[in-house]
Parts: sequence; structure tokens; C-alpha cells
Amino acid sequence: MSRAPAYLLFLLLSCCPGLSQGTGRGSGATSNHNPRVKDAVFHSGSLERDMRYRVLLPLGYAKGGRFPVVYLLHGLYGDYLNWDTRTQLENYARNLHLLIIMPDADDSWYTNSATVAGDKFEDYVAKDLVNEIDEKYRTIRDRHGRAIAGLSMGGYGAVKLTLKHPDLFVFAGSLSGAVNAAQDLDKLRPEFRAKLVEIFGNEGSRERSENDIFLLLNSSHANSYPYFYLSCGTEDSFLDTNRAFVLQLASRKIAYEYHETPGGHTWDYWDGALQPMLEAARRVLSASHPE
Repeated sequence: MSRAPAYLLFLLLSCCPGLSQGTGRGSGATSNHNPRVKDAVFHSGSLERDMRYRVLLPLGYAKGGRFPVVYLLHGLYGDYLNWDTRTQLENYARNLHLLIIMPDADDSWYTNSATVAGDKFEDYVAKDLVNEIDEKYRTIRDRHGRAIAGLSMGGYGAVKLTLKHPDLFVFAGSLSGAVNAAQDLDKLRPEFRAKLVEIFGNEGSRERSENDIFLLLNSSHANSYPYFYLSCGTEDSFLDTNRAFVLQLASRKIAYEYHETPGGHTWDYWDGALQPMLEAARRVLSASHPE
């Protein structure tokens, strides 16, 4: 199968949830009167700095018991508030009995940087954040109790993290995922290329091949694959690369579902696509770890 086309190109301005809607990092209401919403800061050993995250507790959490976790990853130029302030997440999750974690990750592509030694953002999520949540909250502490999902850059991160850490997650969700992020960096617009070369390295670097999800999907895999959920708008320039990844999933006979619906790389699309993705995550988590 041919490699996914390089669509990280002109679209990266619309790929950035902050810029595409006129708001940048740190935007959105920081006050929230829902008692189930908590903001927290913890020290990441991998990054050697403090990092923020938002938590949406499930209904009934105060009564006891353990709960499955969904990690929601933001997009480029976004932050840990986006999912809660720019979608109807709290309404969609109300009856799903999921603990939802929304971490901050800068513009890291959820990757250990090829050039900046301290920017170990893959380790931050896969090691530090997961440990933080398991220690602070009553979680189901194995892969059958964990899902991870994201939009655009976060969609790439969710898929990449499940492929590189199959022992951690049973479900990977991607909305408008930039799933070809580690490919064809030389064809990007200069303002985006510099940052992505900083993260993934130049053509032929070890870091690029180690973070190319098309290559990761074809590599040997000791654990069972997670369930993949992908959704992309028919007016989104990442459509072709999502279709290419789905074809590769199908050729490997890996469990997945894929949805194409009208829409572009916008918060309107992501808000509409969020609820069915959360319901799919709940279904897979329930089947993997029935109460």
C-alpha cells in the first residue's frame, strides 16, 4: 500500500484549534461551577516541570468504586481547557460513567523531541500522567480500563501512543487526526516545518521512523491491538490520509470503525463527532472490563 499523502501542508493553520476559531492557548473560561470539574497541577519527572490538566469526574464518583479513564488530547496551539470549554463535553459524558482527563501538552505532538532533550512529551503522557491519575483517582488500573483520544495533533498522539504503548490503552480515538505527522516534513510550509523538524528530526532520522504510525502499524506487536475509532469530515484536508490509514487497518484485519460526515477542520465538527466517539469508548471499555 502506498504511504499516506502529505497533507500536513497548507492546512496546519486550520489544524490549529486555537487559530481556526480566533482563540489561542490559554483561551476559554477558566471558571467552572460544575463540582465534577477539577483543575490540577503535577510535577512531570520526564519534563522536569509542572503540568496542568482538567478532570471531569463521572456522576456517582463520590459514592465509591473504580472507573475507566478516557484521556482527551488537545490539538495544535490548543490547551487543556479546549475540550471542556469549546464542546458540550460535560453534557455528552453525563451518563457514561467515565473519568475524563484533559492534559496540557503544548505543541509537542505528544512526542519525545529529537532535538530538545528535556521535551519528552511521550513519556510525560505514557508514564507520568497515567501514574498521576492512577495514584490520585479511583481508576481501573490496567489497559482494559483506559482509552485515549484526541483531535488533529491529538488524534495523531492518541493513535501513536496506543501503538507504542499497547499495554496501556484498549481504545484509540482520532477526530480529524493528522496521522501522517512524521512523514514528508520537507514539504511543509516553513513556519510549521521548523517546529516539526525540531520534534521529529530531519529526513531519515530515527525519531521520524519511530513515530510514523504507518510504520508502527506494520511492526511486530506482542500485545493485542487496541480498538481504533476514526472520524474525519468530508471537507477536511486530512481526509485522504485518514482513508489511507483505515485501508491499512483493514488490510491488517485490526478492529476499527471509521466515520466520514460533512464538515471541516473546525470545532463545530469536533463537537458533533465527540459524543459518538465517547459512546464508542464506553462500549469498548465496558466490554473489556465489565462491572
